Amino acid sequence: MPFKLGVLGIDHGHIFGMLGNMTAQGCTCTHYWTDGPAVTEAKFNETFPHLEKVPDRRAILDDPAVTMVLISAVPADRAALAIEAMEAGKDVMVDKPGCTTLEQLEAIKACQARTGRIWSVNFSERFEVRSTTRASELVAEGAIGRVVQVVTLAPHKQNLKTRPDWYFKRERYGGILTDIGSHQVDQFLHFTGSTEVTVGHALVENTTMPEHPGFQDFGEMTLVGDKGHGYLRLDWFTPNGLPTWGDGRLFLLGTEGTIECRKYTDIGQPHRTDNLYLVNGTENRHIDCSDADLPYFPRLVADVQDRTETAAPQAHTFRTMHIAISAQMKAEAK
Repeated sequence: MPFKLGVLGIDHGHIFGMLGNMTAQGCTCTHYWTDGPAVTEAKFNETFPHLEKVPDRRAILDDPAVTMVLISAVPADRAALAIEAMEAGKDVMVDKPGCTTLEQLEAIKACQARTGRIWSVNFSERFEVRSTTRASELVAEGAIGRVVQVVTLAPHKQNLKTRPDWYFKRERYGGILTDIGSHQVDQFLHFTGSTEVTVGHALVENTTMPEHPGFQDFGEMTLVGDKGHGYLRLDWFTPNGLPTWGDGRLFLLGTEGTIECRKYTDIGQPHRTDNLYLVNGTENRHIDCSDADLPYFPRLVADVQDRTETAAPQAHTFRTMHIAISAQMKAEAK
């Protein structure tokens, strides 16, 4: 049975996918709160015109009809809001990164253990991408054997005219490896099944904006897991000629084949999303994944109702954020 949602923070555009996909499952939402002006607010009000803004978030947290809270506040503020929501008896879906420091993560873990609430981070580069769903299905079917290495490339457009001040402040967005990198760590853990991971190398750099010393436009990390290896690259260098915000790609090297997902476009072709390329002992083909499902959302609805962990195991979510933040710390170590 779907349930009622509340929204705390709309500072990042991922709130559109979070709320849109949950309401598509039949969930309802009537109110939102945000801390001060948000660059997304005009579009948010246009997209969800029936939602009423409340001046005090307690109006949402104290509403017994609200079962789950969606949080897309400034990254550094998300942990405190999630803890407040869990303490109020609400399950939580938070935009990535779910937190920005290890201290925040430990506080979240303690609160989740104490309250028994769900703390789920919406890693949208997997959960909202149909080609990644199909890649998961193919790997589970054994199409490329055991996954040995995961490579992710995550270029983004800067779109500076629409960026708020916090976008340039390291202490507010958490660093490029913590922020965008958490998407990539999630995919690495999911596809290799690794539970013991070492950050072999981590680097962050501000290449283009000396006037914003806290900004990081390039980052990379290598991960050594007990079940596979990874190279993950993040950047803000996508040129304006690309017809979308970034040419995100996922490469899976298996013992019996390879998969490449060109998630958001396919360079040199008419613009099309959700492309998957599969090569193994018997196949060499392109797969259009536009008809694949997005199972995270119906599974999360079921988890809230059944107190299960089918959308994303809680330990996986904690592990993802721990690795991403640890890589950020390693890259910035003096």
